[in-house]
Amino acid sequence: MTNEEKSLIRFHEWERYALEDEQTINSILKDGGAPNQICMHAQQMAEKYLKGFLAYHKNTPLKTHNLEQLAEECEKYNASFLELREYLILLNQFYIEARYPGDIIEFSLEQAQEGYNSAKIIRAFVLQQIK
Repeated sequence: MTNEEKSLIRFHEWERYALEDEQTINSILKDGGAPNQICMHAQQMAEKYLKGFLAYHKNTPLKTHNLEQLAEECEKYNASFLELREYLILLNQFYIEARYPGDIIEFSLEQAQEGYNSAKIIRAFVLQQIK
């Protein structure tokens, strides 16, 4: 097996889980509810594509949920990841705040859709870099 084939396998392992997050988002959207869950899965979808890009280039991505930090690592391989900054900032707010009760923000369905759209932009960007 070539190094390229091994890299693609590592990427596709992460992509498979990102696609599950996207399936979950679409199921929730069909039911018209749970914006916090949509937000959390949108963040997770983006995180897994970024980690997949890193896994493509090296075996072990950073163990973090901070999308900006992951993108900074991705920039070492492709400086154009800087273009994603506004989407990363938007999605970063969804990880902790959308998962735990207490002093959390209640996100709207509109914010959830914006988060999902941002995750799809990141997906398309990463796929363009891999293929």
